[in-house]
Amino acid sequence: MTAEQIAENINKIRATLPENVELCAVSKFHPAEDVEAALKAGQVLFGENRVQEAVEKFGLINRDSKRARLHIIGSLQSNKVRKAVLVADCIQSVDRTELVELIEKECNRINKTIQIFFELHTGEDSKSGFSSEEEILALCSRFSAGEFPHVIPAGLMTMAPFTDDESRIRKSFSTLRLLREKINSLYPELPVKELSMGMSGDYKIAVEEGSTIVRIGTAIFGERQYN
Repeated sequence: MTAEQIAENINKIRATLPENVELCAVSKFHPAEDVEAALKAGQVLFGENRVQEAVEKFGLINRDSKRARLHIIGSLQSNKVRKAVLVADCIQSVDRTELVELIEKECNRINKTIQIFFELHTGEDSKSGFSSEEEILALCSRFSAGEFPHVIPAGLMTMAPFTDDESRIRKSFSTLRLLREKINSLYPELPVKELSMGMSGDYKIAVEEGSTIVRIGTAIFGERQYN
């Protein structure tokens, strides 16, 4: 994929998105050169699955000017939290209470504040995410009580099931939207506003269901270049 093709793909996708929906370019398994090409095309937000890859890749990119914002979107192991909070602006894939506690601990250690999204499991194909809304609501109660001063609960994230059944995809996305509404009603003091949902194959449906961030990789960078 050339730099010109990447820029063209970004512009095509942006043309399909409402102004209130942000594009997260998923650069996992793609080289730093592709990220640089996207940056030159005006893309600012990037998503990475693997922490070590993100550290190495974005270490090659000039981050001093804050040109790129990095979100961790893949399942995060406990032993990767320290590196993750150093390199990321947001961790979208928060899928368990222990992870929130570890993120708070590491952010407190370096005096950094970081955003997180709660990931809800809404598609049977995906094994990641909180298995119930009750777990997320219990965490919101703890956030409301001020237990995690270095962590900002900024939104929710999910992956729809891999299916051609549009009704199942819509149900996945609407479930997340309704959970946000419940949180906003019960805990209006918490800034849980973002809905990260929708990828290359289903992002248009996600936008119709209220997505505020779509995570798109293949439609921008082409097929992944696995190591």
